[in-house]
Amino acid sequence: MSIEYLLTALIVILIPGTGVIYTISNGLFHGVKATLFAALGCTLGIIPSLLACVLGLSVLLHSSAVAFEIIRYIGVAYLLYLAWVTYSQSTALSFAKKTKRLSHRQILLRGCLINVLNPKLSIFFMAFLPQFIRVADQSPTLQLMTLGIVFMLMTLMVFIVYGLLANHLRQYMDSTNNMARNSQRLFSVCFAAMAVKLAITEK
Repeated sequence: MSIEYLLTALIVILIPGTGVIYTISNGLFHGVKATLFAALGCTLGIIPSLLACVLGLSVLLHSSAVAFEIIRYIGVAYLLYLAWVTYSQSTALSFAKKTKRLSHRQILLRGCLINVLNPKLSIFFMAFLPQFIRVADQSPTLQLMTLGIVFMLMTLMVFIVYGLLANHLRQYMDSTNNMARNSQRLFSVCFAAMAVKLAITEK
């Protein structure tokens, strides 16, 4: 595995996206354990896209406008749902008080769905991973799986770091209701903006 792949993958993962926002919001408002489950959920959500790439199914998704549009708008609806839930929970929120607790299973599932319902992810893998395949070395399928697993592990570690930093930052933030409420509403706007972006993104 080349250094170029690791560096490129790291840059891609570090770019703030929906999963990063989700993990950070859990780090700020639900604690360390929630951060770990959010990061794990987002990472597990990569598996369908990785399998689609390895099995060649993303070729079908890439060529089928109907399949792409269906998955895309399900993703848009889910992001809007997250935006609404996040906003509605900001009405009486404080860093110093316990917010409404989600179970670890709910946190993990939400994180997983964020990536499962992102049709661009399978297309990204289809375009990204083959660039680092060496046909002469070993089975392309095995290489794709290896690269994908490494990408997932890097995603998990980076997201955990993001979430833990957010949780640590919480200790230095003003714990007034206004600060907490405005932070939560900011995350709501981020989810809504990403929904709009996904909706207007062309195949």
